[in-house]
Amino acid sequence: MTTQTTTLKRTLGSFRLWGIAVGLVISGEYFGWSYGWAQAGTMGFLIVAIAIAAMYCAFIFSFTELTTAIPHAGGPFAYAYRAFGPTGGFIAGFATLIEFVFAPPAIAMAIGAYLNVQFPTLDPKWIACSAYIIFMALNILGVSIAATFELIVTLLAIFELLVFMGVVAPGFSWENFSANGWAGSNTFSELALPGMFAAIPFAIWFFLAIEGASMAAEEAKDPQRTIPRALGGGIITLTILAIGVMIFAGGVGDWRTLSNINDPLPQAMKVVVGDNSGWLHMLVWLGLFGLVASFHGIIMGYSRQIYSLARAGYLPASLAKLNSRTRTPTLAILAGGVVGIAAIFSDSLITISGMPLTACIVTMSVFGAIVMYITSMAALFKLRRSEPNLIRPFKAPLFPFAPAFALAMAVLCLAAMVYYNTLLAMIFGVMMLAGYLWFRSTAAARDRAALDPQLRVVS
Repeated sequence: MTTQTTTLKRTLGSFRLWGIAVGLVISGEYFGWSYGWAQAGTMGFLIVAIAIAAMYCAFIFSFTELTTAIPHAGGPFAYAYRAFGPTGGFIAGFATLIEFVFAPPAIAMAIGAYLNVQFPTLDPKWIACSAYIIFMALNILGVSIAATFELIVTLLAIFELLVFMGVVAPGFSWENFSANGWAGSNTFSELALPGMFAAIPFAIWFFLAIEGASMAAEEAKDPQRTIPRALGGGIITLTILAIGVMIFAGGVGDWRTLSNINDPLPQAMKVVVGDNSGWLHMLVWLGLFGLVASFHGIIMGYSRQIYSLARAGYLPASLAKLNSRTRTPTLAILAGGVVGIAAIFSDSLITISGMPLTACIVTMSVFGAIVMYITSMAALFKLRRSEPNLIRPFKAPLFPFAPAFALAMAVLCLAAMVYYNTLLAMIFGVMMLAGYLWFRSTAAARDRAALDPQLRVVS
């Protein structure tokens, strides 16, 4: 083995890391979550969303201990490897890869559908494909440029969500929000529980991928200080925005008209300001920034995951090559894009359980995320025992209760998702099995990989 010498470039401070953390997720505040109303009603989904927000807060503040102690581009892959060895690294790394490679095509298609409304002659698939090309190129140009762009579009997206809440506030009524709010009933009963469990993936969509900011750890200045600020500030920002947007949107009229559409915010604003308001047009146009921020940020995330797995010998070594000038993982960026573009053009050709491919890959992405959350929290407990002297600049608050809560909630979410998405769960399992067979057949590549001191295993 040789010593690892190829490294990413450290250019990111707390503010830009916060922009990445929030930007990765913020499209979830614009679309997708309202399908949870169709399952659980507004009150039922509010309870689910608060429970999931609590899980994410506990998870992120626990996850930050791992990120600062092991600042590695592989993020969860590195933590699980350190705790459980190569097999643990595979489980976390491959699950994270599924999460981050499968989410962008769905967001790209949303971008395409959005612009198709404004420009009907444009094909949504080619718009989505063009989005991949543009934002892959931006990522290749360098992390500093990419992160600055991410920060700008994230700030614009947050501004637009605050504008939405301010504009619709005069029309808000708690009576509107709570009417039929327990899965069609005005009062809670056990009949509302199945819908609440079925709504879990849509509540997760509010926060999905925030952990991707950890994959910029090797590009962060002073990661022991900047990462806790970025992740902690990010989860607080997203929780406030998610709960605020959901409540204000549901209280302006009959929420049931918003529960099965992809644009709940413009439709809610129409109830208050009408079809021709300048506020409405601003929301529609600036709403694009929320989609762009998440799409661009997740490209950053998947490229770093592919890069780190390839560097460790889990994927072909060529994917770990860095651009000599910008020191960005060019081939890793392109590889994820190939998968995403293939998914975009397969959307009308493949259906699963009656759903188009892009609807299914959102759920598949959530499966990957939940498995990664479970392995990360298990790694936290394992490393506390196996490496008590590991330098931990940030320690999980309320240990062991907060990480135990996050772990238990993640297991509950996984069980509910398997129950309500059995076929997709089987497909996810087959993908993990195929990845494991690849992992077992490529041990020689890991033996040849450069030594990474962050991946040493202590019994």
